[in-house]
Amino acid sequence: MMMMLIMSMFQLTLLDPRGLDRRYNQAFLLFKHISNYWILMYVFIRSRRKRFEMWVVVAAAAVAAIVLLSASSMAHAEVPSWVKNNAGWWADGSISESDFLSGISYLIGAGIISVPPTESSEAPPAHAEVPSWVKNNAGWWADGAISDDDFLNGIQYLISVGLITVVSVDAPGTESVPELYDPELAALEADLEACADITKAYKRIDCEKPVKHAITVYHYKLDAERFVLGPITYYWKGIGSDGNNFEITSSGQPLLYIRMLAENTSPDVTALNCTSPSLCSYDLWDGSKSYRYSSTDFTSGQIVINPGDSREFNILFGPNIGYGGTQLEYDPSKTYEFRINENFGSASIPIPLS
Repeated sequence: MMMMLIMSMFQLTLLDPRGLDRRYNQAFLLFKHISNYWILMYVFIRSRRKRFEMWVVVAAAAVAAIVLLSASSMAHAEVPSWVKNNAGWWADGSISESDFLSGISYLIGAGIISVPPTESSEAPPAHAEVPSWVKNNAGWWADGAISDDDFLNGIQYLISVGLITVVSVDAPGTESVPELYDPELAALEADLEACADITKAYKRIDCEKPVKHAITVYHYKLDAERFVLGPITYYWKGIGSDGNNFEITSSGQPLLYIRMLAENTSPDVTALNCTSPSLCSYDLWDGSKSYRYSSTDFTSGQIVINPGDSREFNILFGPNIGYGGTQLEYDPSKTYEFRINENFGSASIPIPLS
């Protein structure tokens, strides 16, 4: 018999170098019980503004171990501490009342928040609103001024008057899963919408460009693999994502497209270096042979990144363009790696081409 466990709004702060944990609070984790083990299978993230959905297969045993240890430690708590973030956002107006109530309803139905049995009205009175004292309690509880029991008293009251309806949750992706709201992404999208009101084209483009880049960076940090090399953190979304593709042309020429984001987390200006195919800090390795690029968007052989900034870059491996280049050859029996060999650090990133 196979059992499943769903954890909502779980905190995954370890993947975020800036500590912006709100993104990682807003996720559903799906475990499957196989034999005597709970195995982390999926992470499900939803954003209310653009209904962005992503399923990610999680295979890292270390991450699974950390998540399982955290899950076991909070199984005995009536209210997980990370729910305080959501209560605080509701109290200060970052999320709406309906979003908060639907989220609390889901957490109770999923068994993540334990509330004593409470008799509920069949339906709330017309135009019923959450009393101010309940919202005040949520803010005080988020600040640690009152106990879990005091907060739960307010939740029990909302159940008793029918403002929160508790429905048992059996699986992710069902209608009972609430729409989740990410204040950070919503703020960026609001900024982008505001740019659309600018009538002069060049001013509108100047407004949109940094906001679009910030949204791009947001999504990289949300779903990309991360590689830290000294001052630069590289993010890669994997083959099949936007800008990352492997194909073989009708003439038999393999083509590998790589797109990454590089972020400078240091206080100093840092440059990525790739002057020519023979003098480039990036290549493809098949275990015995190095393949040099056919095309890249490095300007004048460098991409200079200021402190706190980030840049996307693209590299194509394929035909030999000279200047010490090579022609990419594909052998399905071999394992390929994208190699970084900068003066500030080195890394080999497996590239699944089969």
